[in-house]
Amino acid sequence: MVVCIPATGALCNSGDIAWVITATALVMIMTPGLGFFYGGLVRRKNLVSTIVQCMAIFGVVSLAWAIWGYSLTFGDSTLGGFIGNFQYFALSGVGSSANTAYSSTIPALLFFAFQLKFAAITPALIIGAFAGRIRLKPLLIFILAWVTFIYFPVAHWVWGDGGWLHVMGVEDFAGGMVVHTTAGVSALAAALVIGRGFDFGKESRPNNVPYVILGTAILWFGWFGFNAGSSLSANDIAVNALVTTNLAAAAGGVSWMMLDWIRKGKPSAVGMCIGFVCGLAAVTPAAGFVSPAFSMVIGVVAGVGCNFVASWRARTKLDDSLDVFACHGVGGMWGTVATGLFASVAINAAGSNGLVYGNVHFALLQMFAVAVVATFAFFGTYVILRVINYFSPLRTSAEEEKAGLDEVHFGEEAYYPASE
Repeated sequence: MVVCIPATGALCNSGDIAWVITATALVMIMTPGLGFFYGGLVRRKNLVSTIVQCMAIFGVVSLAWAIWGYSLTFGDSTLGGFIGNFQYFALSGVGSSANTAYSSTIPALLFFAFQLKFAAITPALIIGAFAGRIRLKPLLIFILAWVTFIYFPVAHWVWGDGGWLHVMGVEDFAGGMVVHTTAGVSALAAALVIGRGFDFGKESRPNNVPYVILGTAILWFGWFGFNAGSSLSANDIAVNALVTTNLAAAAGGVSWMMLDWIRKGKPSAVGMCIGFVCGLAAVTPAAGFVSPAFSMVIGVVAGVGCNFVASWRARTKLDDSLDVFACHGVGGMWGTVATGLFASVAINAAGSNGLVYGNVHFALLQMFAVAVVATFAFFGTYVILRVINYFSPLRTSAEEEKAGLDEVHFGEEAYYPASE
C-alpha cells in the first residue's frame, strides 16, 4: 500500500480519479436501467416487482460487498488462489491509500466503489430467468448466498492478485466471465430448479416496449463506464474500450434485426434492443484488448448466435423467461473465447496476443477458463437453490403467480385507473 494523496501529485492522478468516479456513476445507473429493460419485457402485473427486485438487490449486495465481499475478492489470496482473506473486512484499511496491486493512481476506496457496481448488477441479471414466479424472501437469501459462494470466488480467480486463473494468464477486461458467464449459466440452473410458469407456452408480449428501449439506452450509456472504466485510468486503453463497446453493441443489434427481418419478414424493436445488449455482453471481456474492427466481428457473431440460441430455447420446455442464458451466458462465453482469438498487444501491452496473431496457448487458456467458470457457476447455483428451497420454498403459489408479484409482494401496481 502506498499513499495516494492528490495534493502531492506524486502517485495520484486527478484525471484518473475523475474518470473512475464518472465511470462508477455510469455503472450504477445500469442496475435501474436493467430494471426498466426487464420490466418492459415481463407481464404488466410483474412490472413493479421486477424493477424493485433490481433495486433491492443493489442495496443488499452493496452492504455485503462493503462488509465481506470486497475483502474476499481483492484481499490477499488464500486456499491456492481460490478466495481472498478478511484483511479488508468492513472496509478496514480501505481509504485514500492506493492498492498498488490494482491501481496506483486512484484511492483504494474508489476502486472499492467501482467494483461494487459490478458485484451489484451481476446477480440482478439472473432474475430475468424466473421473472414473476419466485418469492421475495428466498430471492434475497439466494442473492446473498450467490454473491458469497459464486461471484466473490470467481471474481478473485480472474481479477484478484494471486487468483489462480489470473496467475495462469486468463484475461477478462470488464467481466465477460465474472459477470455475464456466471449470471447466464446461473440463470439456466435457476430456470431448471424453479420450473416453468403456469402459463408457459402461451403467447406473451412485452407489456411496455418503450421501457425496453429506455432500459437498453440506459444500459448502453452505462456500459461505457462498465468497459472503458475498467482501464482504471484516463488513457488510450479506456478510449479503445469505449469505441469497441459502441461498435460491438451496434453490430449486435443490427445483426439481430437483420436476422429477424430475414426469418420473420419484419424486424422487431424488442429484438433489436436485445441484440444491442448481446453485443455489449460479448465485447465486455475483450473491450480493452481488441481492435475496433474485431469488436464488430464479435458483435455480429453475438447478435446472430444469441438469436439462434434464444429461438432454440423457445422450442424447448425450459422457461428462462427473458433468455438470460441466451443473451448474457452465450454472449459472455463467446466474448471470452473471442478475446483469446483477437486480442493484441498492440492494443494493450499488458495483455496477450490471440490466435489470429499465432498464440494458440492463450486461445486454449481462455476456452479452459470459460469451461471452468461456467461449470462452477451452474452447479454451484443449482446446489444453492436446492438448499434454500428446502428451508424456504422458492416458488410462488399458482394463485400468487396469476395475481402477479406487484400485488402479492408490494401491494402496488404499475398503472392505476385514472381517478374520476
